[in-house]
Amino acid sequence: QVQLVESGGGLVQAGGSLRLSCAASGRTFTNYAMGWFRQAPGKEREVVAAISWRGRTTYYADSVKGRFNISRDNAKNAVYLHMNSLKPDDTAVYYCAAKRGPSVVTTENLYEYWGQGTQVTVSS
Repeated sequence: QVQLVESGGGLVQAGGSLRLSCAASGRTFTNYAMGWFRQAPGKEREVVAAISWRGRTTYYADSVKGRFNISRDNAKNAVYLHMNSLKPDDTAVYYCAAKRGPSVVTTENLYEYWGQGTQVTVSS
């Protein structure tokens, strides 16, 4: 079992930045690839970014490329999402997720563990 707790969400003006954190506990964190997803009101949950278990490989959705950065600190059992140049369209609940295995995973239903989510609201 892996427990995930997100933090760092909030209200920010367009063009601003936020850093989301996801603290993991339970099983060996380094055995898990991690992902960040988001769900906006009335929309399906979508992948935002993902990272391999050693952090060497990353994936970004086209909508966030060049603005968001995913990283992990395996010594701290944490994964981060640095969000820059935020837009109102980035408003959503952001979730981190974990999947056992080495590789980047972008498919939602392959992830085994999920956090409770953190709200990000970007005002125009």
